[in-house]
Amino acid sequence: MTKQVSTGATTLTILQDISLEIAPGEACAILGASGSGKTTLLALLAGLDVPTAGEVHINGANLFALDEDGRARLRRNQVGFVFQSFQLLPALTALENVMLPLELAGNDGAREKAAGWLARVGLAERLEHYPRQLSGGEQQRVAVARAFAAEPRLLFADEPTGNLDSATGEEIISLMFALNRESRTTLLLVTHDEAIARRCPRQLKLAAGRLTSDERR
Repeated sequence: MTKQVSTGATTLTILQDISLEIAPGEACAILGASGSGKTTLLALLAGLDVPTAGEVHINGANLFALDEDGRARLRRNQVGFVFQSFQLLPALTALENVMLPLELAGNDGAREKAAGWLARVGLAERLEHYPRQLSGGEQQRVAVARAFAAEPRLLFADEPTGNLDSATGEEIISLMFALNRESRTTLLLVTHDEAIARRCPRQLKLAAGRLTSDERR
């Protein structure tokens, strides 16, 4: 898979000839310096961006044979996200933020499920609080609960501790890995932190848009 962007008379290659297969239930870290193409790769694998060449298959479905609505349906039904910047809706409470993807998927009992997941991440007393009333760590806990609530087959996490102090980041990453083990979700984790990456049995390393290393332990 290749991703190029045209800037006037120049063509910039962001990713070049990336080829990989990730098994169901595998936890995989994507490592690399800033600008190496980590976030672009995650966006392509999730169907949020379109490659210049190549294909992405999720559970047998070719993402780019689907139209945008089809890709959105696949993400809604099979994929969860945890972002560096939390991506909570400020006008919704913690409970409503977790309920939203459940309701969009037509999930029965969205309120009860959302409340249950918030309790699992330690926020049972914060259901009616808005993002502005929560600390960064609490906001990321809401985001983690939202990601797991719909029981996704595949979880994408893009620098999930990037906006947190080290102690809070350690709490969040430990929580995320624990929930991931329980749920047996396939995990793709973008990070620049090698200590976090080492918690994944598989590590992919990118440099200048190329896959330079694929290690398992």
